[in-house]
Amino acid sequence: MKLWLVRHAQPLIEAGVCYGQLDMAADAQATRLCAEALAQVLPPGIAVVTSPLQRCEQLAHVLVGLRPDLTFKTDARLREMDFGSWEGRRWDAIGSAALDAWIADFARHRPGGGESVQAFMQRVAGIWDELWAGTPVPVTDTVWITHAGVIRAATLLQRGLRQITRADQWPTATPGCGEWRVLA
Repeated sequence: MKLWLVRHAQPLIEAGVCYGQLDMAADAQATRLCAEALAQVLPPGIAVVTSPLQRCEQLAHVLVGLRPDLTFKTDARLREMDFGSWEGRRWDAIGSAALDAWIADFARHRPGGGESVQAFMQRVAGIWDELWAGTPVPVTDTVWITHAGVIRAATLLQRGLRQITRADQWPTATPGCGEWRVLA
């Protein structure tokens, strides 16, 4: 079985802003281009699961419009990490003291009062375990239309890492907006 990790297209928000779970649309043209590329490579009947945030659902709707053999369901566990009061603020305006506090206790600190990395990893591990452990047993490849943080968490889970304690353990590489990676 393969898991396709698809990142939503470029959201309609200024670069450099922390947006986590802020719900905004993605660029319509970029979404269409991503959906067209995906439609060409996805196997028939693949299971599609999406984050409920509109930038992901938007991509799912365009994809199933191009591929009538596909349907999708939403799963809140595929939402991006919650950055609390940091969301909607420029990263450079959050302040080095706040960022340093997060780095110092990377696993347990709740940036902006939002979600800790540890809680985020547990949330993503829940859907990961259902997929790979077979509750129900997956009979087909699966697509997750999701966010950079979820893709990073899935990458760690594939390596067998369920908890990390330091910021330098968090993957820096992730597909760009409208791109994907496949785990097998």
